[in-house]
Amino acid sequence: MNTTANYRLQRNAFGRLVFTGADGVEHDGVVPVRAFPIAAPDQGIALVDPHGHELAWINTLTELPEDLRTLVEAELASREFMPEIKRIISVASFATPSTWQVETDRGEASLVLKGEEDIRRLPSPGLLIADSHGIHFLIRDRFALDAHSRKILDRFL
Repeated sequence: MNTTANYRLQRNAFGRLVFTGADGVEHDGVVPVRAFPIAAPDQGIALVDPHGHELAWINTLTELPEDLRTLVEAELASREFMPEIKRIISVASFATPSTWQVETDRGEASLVLKGEEDIRRLPSPGLLIADSHGIHFLIRDRFALDAHSRKILDRFL
């Protein structure tokens, strides 16, 4: 069982997080939510109940005891899926919709870009690309991509 000064957090028999507040009330099905998942992934994490009510706030993951941090990080990893594009291999067309073949930190993938508006600029030099299935692909630094990838990307920006 993981404990901090004001609450406890543990998994139940079904693998869901259970939050027990200082008042002793248990909340089943708690999820951690990052306030800034790209800009500051280890800072500003809320523990919320299934109805979206915030139960606790974590300023930074490093302030948590290791066992609690591991529990929160594992839950975040199971909920979040945002592959990072390392290289753009090819695009089927420079007109949208367009099918892209990319290399990500999780292997090669294919995505369908519906329109240029699905490429969102993040604080420079990052980009977030939403494919037709709602999966978000991150380009952390578009200037760090190889020349071929940058050339393709420039045609869509």
